[in-house]
Amino acid sequence: MRSRPVPLIPPRLRAFLVRVPLLVPIVRFLRHGLARDRNLLIALMALTLASGVLAARVSTEWFSPALMIPITLVGGLQLRLRSLTKLLFVVAAVLLYVGVARGVGHIGPGLLATFGFTTVLAALMARTRGKLGVQGLRGDVMLLELRDRLKSQSDLPALPKDWASKVVLKQAGGSSFGGDFLVSMREGDMVELALVDVSGKGVDAGTRALMLSGTFGGLLGSVTDFLPACNAYLHRQREAEGFVTAVHVRLNLVTGEYVITSAGHPPVVKFEAGTGTWRVSPAKGVVLGVVPDLHCEPDRGTLRKGEALMLYTDGLIEQPGRDIDSGLDRLLGEADRLLPSGFRDGARNLVASMSAGHNDDCALILIWRP
Repeated sequence: MRSRPVPLIPPRLRAFLVRVPLLVPIVRFLRHGLARDRNLLIALMALTLASGVLAARVSTEWFSPALMIPITLVGGLQLRLRSLTKLLFVVAAVLLYVGVARGVGHIGPGLLATFGFTTVLAALMARTRGKLGVQGLRGDVMLLELRDRLKSQSDLPALPKDWASKVVLKQAGGSSFGGDFLVSMREGDMVELALVDVSGKGVDAGTRALMLSGTFGGLLGSVTDFLPACNAYLHRQREAEGFVTAVHVRLNLVTGEYVITSAGHPPVVKFEAGTGTWRVSPAKGVVLGVVPDLHCEPDRGTLRKGEALMLYTDGLIEQPGRDIDSGLDRLLGEADRLLPSGFRDGARNLVASMSAGHNDDCALILIWRP
């Protein structure tokens, strides 16, 4: 048999305390904890009043009025805006009381300015959380969960031992969110992956990328024509929020046969073992969401031993004042340096070399047969 949890307050003591009207809020606070907004408001008000009385009656050196600054910050992080307003009113009243009891000199201009700044900051935090409808730091936790989910989607599925892959994502400004993302899936001997580039960069494009990653991830493997299905979804959206480019690869892990389709995305390049050079894929199509019916010209081929496919976003080849074709030529020239050190070790160096000198989202995917 499982033992029952020991109550925080014994039943007899609780029954006695409930009879005292002044102790009822304390009993409820101990029973329910800080889960409710009202209980936390009562606790912060009590701390504010206690610190004010101690500062006024004992000493402002040991119990400085500045102790109410972290109380205000906690209220901004946890309380609703209406409850925070009540707390700020109590804080202002306590400061006035300390100033009258101890003299105006104990509440200097610097302290008042700090309280003013803290009040504005707490109000902004409470207002933002009120719009989101979450309490505490739950909004930040939700963003972290979305970021982790986006990163997990950017991992390619496990490949057989005679295949290898490398994914490198670099977001603008070092942020956790960006406009470049990857969705992939494997079913038996077939692998499908799509590299998507949302217009904009960094956090500005990251919110839309988070939404589209879930939609595109659900369509991948569920429809025959992936890019036309994505185009139909974007074309149904009422508000145009910039363009979206994508490239889709369907690869057979047994035969090495692949099909590449593109929608306004930079061309995929293939390393051919026979010639030792990179060949630009002729697959092309219109940017997603522009026309109602998307027509893509696919590129079909076979990936043999020692050959590789490289997918990338325009952040690697676009630079201010330079043509895209020259950026592609530079990318292929830098890619030749991958051969001595191998694709796996050279992929990240390639992204670092191509993205140096400008701040943009960059993504690079390599799949090869060793």
